[in-house]
Amino acid sequence: MIKHTDELIKTKLSNENEMKKILYLSTILFIAACSKPKDKAAQLADLQKQEADISAKITVLQAQVGKKDSVKSVDVSTTVVNLGSFTNYVQLQGRIDAQDNVMAYSQSAGSITAIYVKPGAHVSKGQVLVQLDNSVLNQNIAQAETQVSLNKTLYDRQKNLWDQKIGTEVQFLQAQTALQSSQKQVASLRQQADMYRIVSPINGTIDQMDLKLGQIISPGANGIRIVNADNLKVKADVPESYSGSVNQGDKVLILFPDANDSLKANVTFAAKVIDPGSRSFNVEIKLPYNKSLRPNMTAIIKIADYSKKNTLVVPLKAIQRSETGDYVFVDAGGFAKKILVKVGNTYGGQSEILTGLKAGDQLVTEGASEIEDGDKIRVLASSGN
Repeated sequence: MIKHTDELIKTKLSNENEMKKILYLSTILFIAACSKPKDKAAQLADLQKQEADISAKITVLQAQVGKKDSVKSVDVSTTVVNLGSFTNYVQLQGRIDAQDNVMAYSQSAGSITAIYVKPGAHVSKGQVLVQLDNSVLNQNIAQAETQVSLNKTLYDRQKNLWDQKIGTEVQFLQAQTALQSSQKQVASLRQQADMYRIVSPINGTIDQMDLKLGQIISPGANGIRIVNADNLKVKADVPESYSGSVNQGDKVLILFPDANDSLKANVTFAAKVIDPGSRSFNVEIKLPYNKSLRPNMTAIIKIADYSKKNTLVVPLKAIQRSETGDYVFVDAGGFAKKILVKVGNTYGGQSEILTGLKAGDQLVTEGASEIEDGDKIRVLASSGN
């Protein structure tokens, strides 16, 4: 009985020890399961997350690279950006006028007795063009000339006597005075007779004349236009806003649409007074002889009001505009590169670039509106090399 009891106690103790071992081992396993395996899981989760992020980035890049490789290149034309000169012009409309463009009139009323020229005829300064009836004056001149002849004879005789100390000084002076008076009368009558004709005041060409024989004309009413077409000028009115930039001596480019011609010249006259009505001032440019130019022809005047050398000038069509500013595209190894630029003056389809570009850049001109930054491009033509 006692022996059996001892065996039971030993067995119980043995079972308790086994339970303790099991509990201890379970605790160790639990701690192991909650420590090292947990850290590895977290690491694994982190790596898996990183792998997912990298995979997503790789997918995006592969799509972009695939897109660039698969999309067809955009065809463009380029030009090399070089330093050059830029000039801005003030454009005005004027007309050709003759330096000598006058109307010749008679100074007295009368009927026309002779016409010596026709329209288109070349005349000289002082040449008589038209004669009016001055017959009465001619008769008076003839009578006065007769009196002059008589007075001249009397004077000569009286002078001979006076030289011989015969007669009085009074008699000699009376004869001298009578002669001089009659000569002045003849001169006065001839001067009046000259007022009954039309004389050319300049060298030129008869441009307009509408007179007939027997026609009665009045001073300042009926005349003859004479133009010196060899001495022409261009006249134009310049707005007041350009008063500080347009001056005498400025270079100008003049276009003559009707004559299909052009030339370069200088402003020969710039008025200092502003017209209060039109708020403009007059400029004139003398023209060299050109047989195709005629008075009153239209002239397009381009006056240079701004000029700069050694500056970057590009075609206006190459410049794009957006809310962020002006920009252009350049060829960067077969791909379009967007560059923001600062544009200065623009004239005649050309723009001055102040910042953004440099000499030597391959600027996209044709096709610039069809591409975006980074697009693949194919240059079909290039100029300016």
